[in-house]
This record gives sequence, C-alpha cells and structure tokens, in this order.
Amino acid sequence: MKILLVEDDPQQARYICKGLQEGGHTVDVAGDGREGLFLATTETYDALVLDRMLPRVDGLTVLRTLRASDITTPVVILSALGEVDDRVAGLRAGGDDYLVKPFSLIELLARLEALQRRGTPAARESAERTRLVVADLEMDLLRRGVSRGGRRIELKPKEFQLLEFLLRHSDQVVTRAMLLEAVWNYHFDPQTNVIDVHISNLRAKIDLPGLPPLIHTVRGAGYRLGADAA
Repeated sequence: MKILLVEDDPQQARYICKGLQEGGHTVDVAGDGREGLFLATTETYDALVLDRMLPRVDGLTVLRTLRASDITTPVVILSALGEVDDRVAGLRAGGDDYLVKPFSLIELLARLEALQRRGTPAARESAERTRLVVADLEMDLLRRGVSRGGRRIELKPKEFQLLEFLLRHSDQVVTRAMLLEAVWNYHFDPQTNVIDVHISNLRAKIDLPGLPPLIHTVRGAGYRLGADAA
C-alpha cells in the first residue's frame, strides 16, 4: 500500500515509518496538519495514518476537510486521547479506525491490512482458522499440537507463538520488529539475539535433515515461512 503518515513527533514518525516500510508499504511523511492536508488532497494514497493532535491544523480538521472534499481514503487515527467520547469523535469525523497511543506497531499493520480487505470472505476465513498448514507442516491451535509429515513436534511456548505467527503470515516477509512486537511484546529493538536463537531452535525441530526447509532467511529484511525457497 501507499500510505501517508501525518505525525509531528519526529521520533514516533521515524519508528512508524520504518515499521510500515519493513511491512512492504511505501510511506510519505508529513510533519504537521497543513502539510498532511496538502499531500492528502494532491496525491493518491491507499490509506492515511493520522495523528489527532497536530500543529497548524489539527487531525480532526484535516479529516473533516478530506471527507467534505469527497476524499474517501481509509484513515486510521492515532491519539493519546483514549476515552470513549474521544474515539467516537474521531470516528464521527470520518475516521475508519482509532488507535490509542501507545500502540503496537504490529496492531497498526494489522488494522491497515484489515481496512484494505474489510468484508472479504478471505479476511473472515483467516480470522476464524484454527488449523494452520504450510506444505506438510501443520499446527492445530485447539489441541496446541504441531506436526510435520505426520510426525509430532514438541515446541516450547515461545517457539509455538513464533511458529504460529510465521504460519499466519506464510509466504510473507516477517521483519524482526514484527516478531519482537507479536511474540515478545517489545516495542523497541532490545539489541539481543533472542530472535536468532529461537529461529535457530525452531529450524532444528521443523527443518530436519532430508526435509525441504520451510523457514527461510530474507537477507536484510527478516524471515519467511513457505514451501518455496525463492
């Protein structure tokens, strides 16, 4: 997706921008409401990530102006204001979703993806799945069981969480930031090798000698789980 991020906090903007780009999206960044409004009305975007409290023109004014101009681009509002009345005001101003700070980057990515696919049968099916399969690797979420080629595999809790995330995003590049947030609930890079260690352990249990490898390293990006090595 091509996304416009309107955020006046430079550190927050860099963090969000990096995460969206690692998720495969193209991102333009505006540092205040006026610049954001200009870009949103002169360029075409698949989605807007809009901070509510912005200098020069506040986020809700930006949003109302866009809707009054018949610009229907999906908008996710970011705000430290999390009371019910605040969220209602944001949605009534024309927002499609409302995320309260501090938030998880992986949740923002998921909400953007949901906006893109909202209402499709594929989206509903993905949310309801309790059995995840890639090639001969299977995970039963109800029984908490994993097997490959019919052979049961014993995983530790973090390994199970890690594999579930990889299976739910099979054939997609999953970044380290996404894994840190989804599996370890870190919203920053702790500069440890925790991911490398767990991926290595998972490979030792999943990709046994003689079997086609399913967990692939994507240099400079992250990991991908899939039957195809390319």
